[in-house]
Formats: sequence, C-alpha cells, structure tokens
Amino acid sequence: MAPDGVELVECVPNFSEGRDQGVIRELRRAVAAVDRVKLLDSHSDPDHNRTVLTFAGPLGQVCLAAMRVARQAVELIDIREHVGVHPRMGAVDVVPFVPLAGASLDACADAARQVARYMGEELGVPAFLYGAAASPNRPRQLSKIRGAGHDSIEAMGAGLRSPDFGPPAPHPRAGAVAVGARMPLIAFNVMLDSYDMGQAERIARGVRESSGGLRSVQALAFALPSRGQAQVSMNLLDFEVSGVAAVLARVRELAAPEGATLAACELVGLLPEAALVGLEGETLTGTPGPADTIESRLRGPGLS
Repeated sequence: MAPDGVELVECVPNFSEGRDQGVIRELRRAVAAVDRVKLLDSHSDPDHNRTVLTFAGPLGQVCLAAMRVARQAVELIDIREHVGVHPRMGAVDVVPFVPLAGASLDACADAARQVARYMGEELGVPAFLYGAAASPNRPRQLSKIRGAGHDSIEAMGAGLRSPDFGPPAPHPRAGAVAVGARMPLIAFNVMLDSYDMGQAERIARGVRESSGGLRSVQALAFALPSRGQAQVSMNLLDFEVSGVAAVLARVRELAAPEGATLAACELVGLLPEAALVGLEGETLTGTPGPADTIESRLRGPGLS
C-alpha cells in the first residue's frame, strides 16, 4: 500500500526494440535511475521485436521516468529499421498509466496528458491520447488509433488525422506514440505446438470478443520464426470478466478440433494477485504464479 497521501501508479511503456540488448539496458537504466521509482519487470521478444517495461512509484516520479525513458528511446531507436510481427506506431509505441494504491484513473489521465504533451512538444513525436485520457470526440480505443501500425501513421501526412500534441507528420526516426490511462490489463500469449498460422488465426477469432468470443478479450495470431511456433496473443481488458483461467480453457477448447495442442503460455508484464484465481492446478509451462504479480514485485527489490 502507498503511504497516506501518495498516489502510487504503474506505467507500462512498450518500445519497438526487442533484440538489441544494449538499447534495452539503456532503457532500463533510464527508469531505474529515477528516485522512488521501482522497475518491476522487463520483457523482450525478438520476433515481436518489442520490449515492455513495468515500473511504479509516486505519480510525479513515474511521470518523470516515463519522460526520461521516452527521450532515451527516441535517441536510440530508428523505427525505419524496425522489423517485427507486432503492429507499432513508433519507437515508443504506447505509454499507459495505471492507478494503483491511492491513485485514481483521472490522475493517471492527467499524467498521460502531461507525458503526451512532453513527447509532442519537446521531442517532436506526434502523440495521440487514448483510454481515459482521450480528448472529447476522439477515439478512445488503442486499436482504432494504431490501426495497422507504422504504415497507418502515414495518414497523418495526408491530413486524414492529427495528433493531440506535436507536429502533424510522423517523427522521421521515432514515428508516433499513443499515451493513455487505463485500469490493469493482462497481456497473455499462448504458443501452439505447430507453425500453422491458419490454426492460430481461427483460435484467435474464436477467443476475441469482437468476433463472438470471450468478453473483454482482444486476440491476434502471430508467427514466431525463432521458435517455429504460432502464437495467439491476447489482451485481457478486464480479468474479472474474462480471466486467465477462462482464456486458457477457451483456447484449449478451440485448439482441440484443429488438432493443435498448447506448447506454453507467456505473461507479458505483470498481473494483479486477484487474477491468479483458477490457476492453482495449471501445469502448462509459463503459467503465471505469485512471483508474477504486481503486488509481489512492489514488495521486492526491483530491477536495475
């Protein structure tokens, strides 16, 4: 719990670099160097070519850490050279703020606007607000802002849409960024025992809400060449509606008629302790446990 009067928030920025360990170290250092901010988790994937950092602390300090790591990423990452399976808008792709103890979603939305303004006006990276931070009459969903990823931001140059902060055209090296506020989201992947993308796409279609699957679940299928596997990549927007156990059960149900089995699962970032319900007897490799929770990492020493 946060001390009285302290707004404790989490920030989970996603960067378009998952292979260069030197760059990833510099991003981590930029966060860990900020006083009273704890780097809780670092997750990198070479096929997605993406790194997700999770850090937490008092609201003002977390804002400062987000700005510093964004500046570092803009200096070190060239989106024009990026190759990876995950959609992306820029070097710093998305920066969500999440309320923890003593903080409100409104406070996180204010923090998102502050960081978006900094990125747009100081770093020259067009910044789009989403979620609880979205401007009136503007898209709230990240998927509607990012679209097809880097290719979609070219619509800015055609005058089809403008950012909330920053120049009207993409930054030549860093592209664009989405900055927002939301409640806890669980990023959860399942790897199949095959490289059959048709199977993965059909399973993703069956599990995501938009095509008749589980409520509050987004899902896409990706090929993982380094592993020789197909992946069903999911965002659980509200684990109290559709949790990790329910998602695993649904993926297994959909995989069976395809003749596919689950090879492993993977948590990207952390999850709340309450989201472990139903996973006690799960034996699939990579299943989240108590050490993967936000609460346990907050109690621990943090990363460097």
